[in-house]
Amino acid sequence: MARQYFGTDGIRGRVGEAPITPDFVMRLGWAAGKVFSQQGKSKILIGKDTRISGYMFESALEAGLSAAGVDIALLGPIPTPGIAYLTRTFRAQAGIVISASHNPYYDNGIKFFSGLGQKLPDATEEAIEHYLQQPMVCVDSQQLGKAVRINDAAGRYTEFCKGTASSLNLRGLKIVLDCAHGATYAIAPAVFSELGAEIVVLANQPDGFNINRDVGSTEPELLRRRVLEESADLGIAFDGDGDRVVMVDHRGELVDGDQLLYIMAVHAQQSGRLRGGVVGTLMSNMGLELGLRELDIPFLRARVGDRYVMQKLDEQGWRLGGESSGHLLALDVQTTGDGIVAALQVLTALMETGTSLHDWHTRMCKMPQVMINVQRSKQIDINTSVTIRKAVADIESTLSGRGRVLLRPSGTEPVVRVMIEAETDMLAKTLAQQLAAVVESELNS
Repeated sequence: MARQYFGTDGIRGRVGEAPITPDFVMRLGWAAGKVFSQQGKSKILIGKDTRISGYMFESALEAGLSAAGVDIALLGPIPTPGIAYLTRTFRAQAGIVISASHNPYYDNGIKFFSGLGQKLPDATEEAIEHYLQQPMVCVDSQQLGKAVRINDAAGRYTEFCKGTASSLNLRGLKIVLDCAHGATYAIAPAVFSELGAEIVVLANQPDGFNINRDVGSTEPELLRRRVLEESADLGIAFDGDGDRVVMVDHRGELVDGDQLLYIMAVHAQQSGRLRGGVVGTLMSNMGLELGLRELDIPFLRARVGDRYVMQKLDEQGWRLGGESSGHLLALDVQTTGDGIVAALQVLTALMETGTSLHDWHTRMCKMPQVMINVQRSKQIDINTSVTIRKAVADIESTLSGRGRVLLRPSGTEPVVRVMIEAETDMLAKTLAQQLAAVVESELNS
């Protein structure tokens, strides 16, 4: 996914020194328009999720793009991956997403897709940043960009999603859908019901303020309870902008991104569609790595963040990757993370093998994982601390290859994340506390 210009309620967020205000968003639209208009008459798509500030930012972007002489196509509320798809379909020069993903309604942000439905090249991002620093000058009146609204955007994306699993028949399956009061609120129910499933829909009444509130992929408890109450076969939860997915099996057990990625990879191998291996992140559960290793499926770890997973996939020429959060990439069918498409890939595995979600995900033995955030009062390179390195080496010796140690300074908080995976909860907790005490002593002495 492309760089995101992110803000809180359009007021406190910053990109460098620029606050995310309507004025900044208008100038951002103008700057992007200046870059893309150099290629001749351009068209840029704008889509959004359901949070209230989307209306304001949509209008500001429209004004800025028009002032740069760029035509605009407004998609309305639609999942982020839908904007990537429609940018390709309409042969647009770029797509703009107004969303803060799984964050609360008072956050919002802007991110871009290229005309190929992928992240912008670095050179293009740098050119936009350059124009952001320039005075905004409107083109002459006869050169102003025009705006149109694409009324069938949701329907087009619905058909695309169904087309990624064209042979899938969900008749006889009862599914509970949690749409997080977000961008999938109308599209996801249409996709799964039109494929034959009996659906029960939760969190599909967005009001601008309830997006992600106690629902969605980051808050699956309501989904878990409803699956049990309905005696459903499974439940599916998306996040606010529809690029993440997690599931719940018929027993109410959560199936996270690592487990879903395992199902997708194994089924792709069985059906002869797996190209190369799988990319996870530093936070992917070791159970995923070990489970794939047993099947001779290569596995590599990227830095945390979907852009790094994408980068590693591009380097390897592979097609499958993702994060524990449920941001899953299946590049043979979509150019970016897509919650609905990933869910359909998993359901295809279930239906083609006649195996329940529970039986599928329990084939991958997740290792207990314990994380402790250690506050730091000073900057220190934890990799150069002899004491910390010795403590890590001692724990890795104890684990004997059946577990994992990860120390990761947070990029947003003054903490170091201490993570241990081990074969038992007790061992993981004991070793995490042991290592956290050493790290805390070093950081705060």
